[in-house]
Amino acid sequence: MCGFCGVVYTSDGGRKPEPALLRRMNATLLHRGPDAQGIWQEGPAGLAHCRLSIIDLSGGAQPMTSPDGRYVLAFNGEIYNFLQLRDELIAQGRRFQTRCDTEVILHLYELYGTNCLAKMRGMFAFALWDAEKKSLFMARDRLGKKPLVYALLRDGIACASELKALLEHPEVSREMDREALDLYLTYQYIPSPHTIFRAIRKLPPAHFAVWQEGRLEIQPYWQPNFLEKTKLSLEDATTQLLDKLRECVKLRMISDVPLGAFLSGGIDSSLVVGLMSEVSTQPVKTYSIGFEEQDYSELEYARLVAKRFGCDHHEFVVRPKATEILPKLAWHYGEPFADPSALPSFYVAQETRKHVTVALNGDGGDENFAGYYRYAAMRLLSLWDTLPRGIRHGMAELARNAKIHDKPSQMIWKLRRLMMLGDQSMEERYLRLVNFYTESQKQELYTVPMAQSLRTYDARNYLFNTLHRVEAEGMDRFLAADLITYLPECLMTKMDIATMAVSLEARSPMLDHEFVDLVARLPPGWKWKPALQTKWILRHGLKGWLPDPILKRGKQGFSIPLEHWFRQDLKPYLESVVLSPKALGRGYFKPSVIRRMIDEHHAGLRDHSYRLWSLLMLELWHGAYIDR
Repeated sequence: MCGFCGVVYTSDGGRKPEPALLRRMNATLLHRGPDAQGIWQEGPAGLAHCRLSIIDLSGGAQPMTSPDGRYVLAFNGEIYNFLQLRDELIAQGRRFQTRCDTEVILHLYELYGTNCLAKMRGMFAFALWDAEKKSLFMARDRLGKKPLVYALLRDGIACASELKALLEHPEVSREMDREALDLYLTYQYIPSPHTIFRAIRKLPPAHFAVWQEGRLEIQPYWQPNFLEKTKLSLEDATTQLLDKLRECVKLRMISDVPLGAFLSGGIDSSLVVGLMSEVSTQPVKTYSIGFEEQDYSELEYARLVAKRFGCDHHEFVVRPKATEILPKLAWHYGEPFADPSALPSFYVAQETRKHVTVALNGDGGDENFAGYYRYAAMRLLSLWDTLPRGIRHGMAELARNAKIHDKPSQMIWKLRRLMMLGDQSMEERYLRLVNFYTESQKQELYTVPMAQSLRTYDARNYLFNTLHRVEAEGMDRFLAADLITYLPECLMTKMDIATMAVSLEARSPMLDHEFVDLVARLPPGWKWKPALQTKWILRHGLKGWLPDPILKRGKQGFSIPLEHWFRQDLKPYLESVVLSPKALGRGYFKPSVIRRMIDEHHAGLRDHSYRLWSLLMLELWHGAYIDR
């Protein structure tokens, strides 16, 4: 795994990227690649790279140039089928100087141009300069596992693996994008193509871009297709599914450095660890994280799986003394990011890196197999729609006016929430199930100037437009939407930054695009059953192979005890940050509303933990990037 950056100018302007600038940009990315650094510059183009060596440790230096000097590549990621592609290319007369996957990409592009992406199976982001065409080809993998951001310059373009590298360029402004801030409070992350900076954009997952002499064109090249369903029987489809995942795991165990796995004790990571144990000749090294608050800790289940497969198991307990880590996380993410599991993800990555350089995980299981309870909620609401509209509307009004505490752990609260959604559209319902702040909550929080600056913008359209364009029907619409929104924009961002902050490579077998395409062909009824049986086909196919307590337990999620922490240990820290004169002086939010949220949360009247966390991480980001 690596980091890269680059600057390219138009050929008629006479400008050349300064090596000193490329070095400064690259220096911000050294945590992604501490093993080697390289800089290439010729004419109007320059690329820089920092390498975390995984394959072909002695070769594979980047930026890599083709033998004739026409193409130069800076690449971050892994192409898991590179050995197969290498053999095919050799059979076509291609000669190789290294054993790494980087050189495979160069040859593929020489032969197939932008169509090379169809042949690549893996996680990747890269920038490839064509000296003859004076063009820069940039691409991201299908599920957005690897990041790529860019900024258009006065007469050129700059690109990088992380935002902080682009900010080293003197033409890239740090002006904040208020629409991006509104998106952040709505979804807990800032989706592509937005970033928190007006001058910088993200290349969306499953897209490529070609910049040539001042003109930028961006195109999609993949989308999961849920319309074509399998004709196999349940048993045959289950066998095919597990065989494909076994292949995905085996491909991701190719490494020239020590390798292990994250193990949460849920079905997904347990399945991956079990398949790894079938391939490995040594006990699989597994790493788990837990909390002193037992309601949030899954360590007992992780131990059960580790014992079942004879793993070399390691554990780490997170305590709420994380104030020294949070500013560091804010710096690493480069923009506000409010998924609280970023904290334990960083900790488990940090502990894992002490032992191995590569770690497999179970990411993608929930999106593939309907693992979130919101899918069950949407199914229940579809049954609710069989009632006359007048009755649904009346019950929704009754629920809205009910005087009960906002405590999500209470069943009556969950029932009330579903009733409140009964008279809304399917799109509005799903948004309400995934958002942090509702539109009314944001309007209550914003100052008048902040609200006026957003009066023509509607953050809801990001999700609504996605739901309308996905190639799926019924329940599959929400699975497809999560695969191209929440998964890449939130979960993959979290995993990439948390692991690369400590120079650890994370690999996700369940996000192999061939596996995702296979799972998309399964009927929704094989993934979710009544009585809240999520991931049903996995539970069915793994009986007798995974321990029964793993198969029978519900989803816990990789969450932290925020509700308790903000009422106890972290409350003074929260107040000192979000109610500081500097924070309140930014003019975004009404101080009285923030104070009321903290007081209500502390008194146990409402659970504002996630909304308060988003404000905390926003202010810490300001400290790192605006105040500096």
